[in-house]
Amino acid sequence: MKIIFFTALLLASQCCFAQPAAAPAPALQDPAVLKRVAEDYLRAQNAALAGEVTVTAGPVNQRMSLASCPAPQAFQQPGARTSGKTTVGVRCTAPVAWTVYIQAQVSVVTDYVATAVPLVQGQTIEQSQLVLLKGDIGTMPNGIVTDLAQAVGRTSTVSLASGTPLRLDALRGKPVVQQGQLVRVVSSGNGFRVSAEARAIGNASDGQVVQVRTPAGAILSGVARVGGLVEVVF
Repeated sequence: MKIIFFTALLLASQCCFAQPAAAPAPALQDPAVLKRVAEDYLRAQNAALAGEVTVTAGPVNQRMSLASCPAPQAFQQPGARTSGKTTVGVRCTAPVAWTVYIQAQVSVVTDYVATAVPLVQGQTIEQSQLVLLKGDIGTMPNGIVTDLAQAVGRTSTVSLASGTPLRLDALRGKPVVQQGQLVRVVSSGNGFRVSAEARAIGNASDGQVVQVRTPAGAILSGVARVGGLVEVVF
């Protein structure tokens, strides 16, 4: 009789003090969403380019087990390429902070400007010396010229063989201010604007910084503009 009583008591205690159910496992981030975020970011970065843009993001490491994120954000390091072989970061700030990096390949098939004939260093470029070709500028260095107007009238800073794609950093515009030239210096700031004459110390094309010397001997730095103007902003 005692055995039956204690058995019933034990069963009742187990019923009343059952272990709580385990908490559900946290939701995990879908890697396909991260790939889509990275690809959309790169398409937006290249949206201004004429031509056919194709973006392919690589796989996300499946072993990372990232917590689900309601609003993952894509980014790149300063100076990173937006075409060709590149890397995009995707981060989450809440509810759990994490960051992953995704490899991607961006193809941009468009017209670009190349030399039709050999060019020598310092030569002024004419339109007849150029040709438009079509290709994937994502496989080329940054700054490829895609408009003839960006090159015509400029000079090459290096000698170039025929068929060489032009780069913006290898071109120099015509000087709008030349060494020894008398220029008009326009100074402006908060509530004032004055102008005076000065003499240029060096050469500069439109938008470049140039130094000038005032009649009193002071040396100022300003931005060269068409018409022999130098802008100095305080």
